[in-house]
Amino acid sequence: QVQLVESGGALVQAGGSLRLSCTASGFPFRLHAMNWFRQAPGKEREGVLCIDASGTSTYYVDSVKGRFTISRDNTKNTLYLQMNSLKPGDAAMYYCAARSLTCSGSGSSYNYWGQGTQVTVSS
Repeated sequence: QVQLVESGGALVQAGGSLRLSCTASGFPFRLHAMNWFRQAPGKEREGVLCIDASGTSTYYVDSVKGRFTISRDNTKNTLYLQMNSLKPGDAAMYYCAARSLTCSGSGSSYNYWGQGTQVTVSS
């Protein structure tokens, strides 16, 4: 059974940091690209960062460059999102998603999704 479980979301003050995790099971994690998406109330879902099966990262949101870093640990089937210098605009439900091998900015191309973890940023 395929499962993606996000964790690490919290309430944090602007300027603070969080590390989100996504633990995967039921599919060959090491052969999949993994993407973090986010959705804030009243806004559409957007892709944030992706890491492909070779470990190459792709940024889809300019505002997080220099602040967010994506990584993966294939021995633990776990994806991470390190978020530094958080801003109120980063507040959203964050989701991890998986597709084969290479990254895509299109959420519709992802096969598997987690339930999300909430990030709240106070100003």
